[in-house]
Amino acid sequence: MTGGPAAAAPQPLLIACALRIERTALRSTSYRGGRERGAPERYEVLRTGMGPRAAERAVGRKLAEPELHGAAVLATGFCAGLLPGMSPGDLVVAEETRDPRGTVACAGTALLAEALARAVPGRTVHLGALTGSDHVVRGQERAQLRAGGAIGVDMESAATLWAATRGGSAPGGSDRPVAAVRVIVDAPEHELVRIGTVRGGISAFRVLRAVLPAFYEWHRSLLLPRR
Repeated sequence: MTGGPAAAAPQPLLIACALRIERTALRSTSYRGGRERGAPERYEVLRTGMGPRAAERAVGRKLAEPELHGAAVLATGFCAGLLPGMSPGDLVVAEETRDPRGTVACAGTALLAEALARAVPGRTVHLGALTGSDHVVRGQERAQLRAGGAIGVDMESAATLWAATRGGSAPGGSDRPVAAVRVIVDAPEHELVRIGTVRGGISAFRVLRAVLPAFYEWHRSLLLPRR
């Protein structure tokens, strides 16, 4: 037997989404029941329910579990794009998330964007600020968020990352690596109220179904020594 220290346990990964359809698209099993090809040794996909309060509660409870001590957290699902020219199926990689409580900086965004471009070739990947809302945002409110520098909006990502880094209910706290990736399901020229958005929804679903390998690659990069 060697006298060296035991190797550290691999860092778990928690992927959080709000809706059943998003969870279905991710096609994942929890780390308790086995793992998909390329997946971390310990990971879980959590369906939080819709809205910031549900997301914050669900993520806080989950990260308090001993099995997820120190877990990296990635929020995902669908969102509304705010920039002209965005299309359903485009991706938003958050450099930061925002809500009324403040901002949370995301880790490894450039690598994540590159991995997503490889996972879904031909899809546009947008990097920028992802803002949170407690309701569906339309019209002039979208324009105001865009004027404030945001490129996308959804109801759960900001609350998820706030709970992961600032909530105080789980070990890891502000040192925890976090990220948010959203697939655009509607945009200024492709709003959900229009008849053509069924096609856009299908496109976004297919993209979300294809991105797990990029999430795993991002997670593996967190384990590499920092230079």
